[in-house]
Amino acid sequence: MSNTHCRVVKPAHSLPLILCLLILAACQPASALPTAEPLVLTPTLTVTPSELLIASPTTFSVAPSPQPSATATWLPTDTPVPPSDTPTPPPSITLLFTGVIVPARCVQAAIDARDDAHYVYAEVNELIQGADLAVGTLNATLSDASTHKGCIFTYVLVGDSRSAQAAAQAGFDVMSVATNHIKNCNGPSCEDQGNRAFLETLDNLRAAGIQPVGAGSALDEALAPVVVTVQGVRFGIVSLGMVEPLAFASEDSPGIAPLTDENLRTAIEAARQVSDVVIAMPHWGPEDSPDPSDYQIRFAERIVEAGADLVVGNHTHVVQAYQQIDGIDVFYGLGNFVFDQTWDLAHQQGVILLVHFEGSHYTGYELIPTHVDGDGTVHIAGEDEAQQILQRIQDASERLK
Repeated sequence: MSNTHCRVVKPAHSLPLILCLLILAACQPASALPTAEPLVLTPTLTVTPSELLIASPTTFSVAPSPQPSATATWLPTDTPVPPSDTPTPPPSITLLFTGVIVPARCVQAAIDARDDAHYVYAEVNELIQGADLAVGTLNATLSDASTHKGCIFTYVLVGDSRSAQAAAQAGFDVMSVATNHIKNCNGPSCEDQGNRAFLETLDNLRAAGIQPVGAGSALDEALAPVVVTVQGVRFGIVSLGMVEPLAFASEDSPGIAPLTDENLRTAIEAARQVSDVVIAMPHWGPEDSPDPSDYQIRFAERIVEAGADLVVGNHTHVVQAYQQIDGIDVFYGLGNFVFDQTWDLAHQQGVILLVHFEGSHYTGYELIPTHVDGDGTVHIAGEDEAQQILQRIQDASERLK
């Protein structure tokens, strides 16, 4: 693949996306990407207001990379220090989101053959680690109790704990798990209808340092936000899915948060109570289509009405349209990030979404096109392929108008 990467950059609420495509040629070497030390997660305790019938949000802080020590200047103790009239600028913060991650089937077979899962992210981990907060979407179980079927076609998507560790080392901090294959199982992990594989997936993510969002041991836990504090700004993330009812949680059984109007309002209200910025991550839409369905658009409107500041969806395995609803950016689908769907080029493509903030103020986004091989290896797309991916998003977005 090319050693350059192309991205489309859009300031918040200003230039139309088609104008951004015209500046796509301004590609830069991948080596120019910013790097950062692995993020340090510090657990904290947050109490959810009693009137919200959901579990306490999972919260943690992301510490910025250490800076070189400044040279101290000593002043006499009786010398007053004049106050500064220059206000402290808000911190610049970048969040990263990817398409669907499915380390199963042929990807898992390659991991088994190599006895290593880290190769998947080798070409993009510097980019992931360079974000202040990196969020993925996992659509397979990661349980060491599941039997692997090898590189064959199956709808049973199972991986193991090595993929959780590889994602953490690559730089992911949060993983949306309100997905339709998150309770898949095979072999011993199916003894309780997939609950063992599902719960072990959540445990393996947490053990690796990744916080799952959108699922839990019961509905209240599945609806609870994950709140991440980055340089003093609290980002509250909620995730809900609508594709597979067998994966839905209930008041007394484990699973994912079902995507309904009522659950949206509950989850977003809870996140708003403890967050400066609320991000909703729905798992929705028909597979294989770049055009959002009517019900995706309807739910996007409900999410915005409920008070989300950003909407990042997934599931369709191909890139989907972008839309702005009442000033809120909605990304309907980011395509495949890690999967073995190689039967056509569109299913090997996705985008990394970077969203930028100055403090809690959203300032715009970037799209960085990606290409994935059948063994799961992710590449930054070359210039020609990147233009094709961005044009497909642009065309689908125009059809929404």
